[in-house]
Amino acid sequence: MRKIGLIGGISWVSTSDYYTLINKGINEKLGGLNFSECLIYSFNYADIKKNNDTNDWDSTFNMLLKAAEILQSGGAEAILLCANTMHLIADRLQQAIDIPLIHIAEETAIEIQKKEIRKVGLLGTKFTMELDFFKDKLAEKGIEAIIPASEEVKDFIHYTIFEELGRGIASEETKKRYLEIANELIKNGAEGIILGCTEIPLVIKEGDLSVPIFDTTLIHTQAAINFQLL
Repeated sequence: MRKIGLIGGISWVSTSDYYTLINKGINEKLGGLNFSECLIYSFNYADIKKNNDTNDWDSTFNMLLKAAEILQSGGAEAILLCANTMHLIADRLQQAIDIPLIHIAEETAIEIQKKEIRKVGLLGTKFTMELDFFKDKLAEKGIEAIIPASEEVKDFIHYTIFEELGRGIASEETKKRYLEIANELIKNGAEGIILGCTEIPLVIKEGDLSVPIFDTTLIHTQAAINFQLL
């Protein structure tokens, strides 16, 4: 089994999901008492959030690079960033380390392509929705991503990710609003919906919508499992 390194704490909620899903996935494949051999570097999210709020991505990059180097020195043979937004600097990080970085958007694009879908709705933080780092990986596979047009809607998603979902809080009211937003994207032509934040599966689950959902947490962790067992 190949060892992986998880960079987490962004947030701890999703990091816990990554650890659980990867270990369960390894055990399903190998049985017995076999589980994932992995290392975790978990940040204090307040430090990351402070950088986000000031668009200080250089500081965040330096923090993640240090974490990746520590994981690599501990024997990790690949790195996962346990958050979509952090992939804004994933390509830059990949260039600075000597082991593969398993990219969440690249893996998601592969899964969408398998279903022969060409237009998807993308939900995530404002960074993920508005910037190009995720959408460009989809475009490389011929997939168009659409996002909510309303600033109020994007602000709502961004706020609830940080202030509710990232703290493990998932209310029925928030779930209802997320489903309304996703259904509006479907009306606008989305053939699938990307849950482009590792916390959004707290409120949108398989079967909630009339189109396929692409849970980036599940996709990313499955890619990690596949890597470990190659």
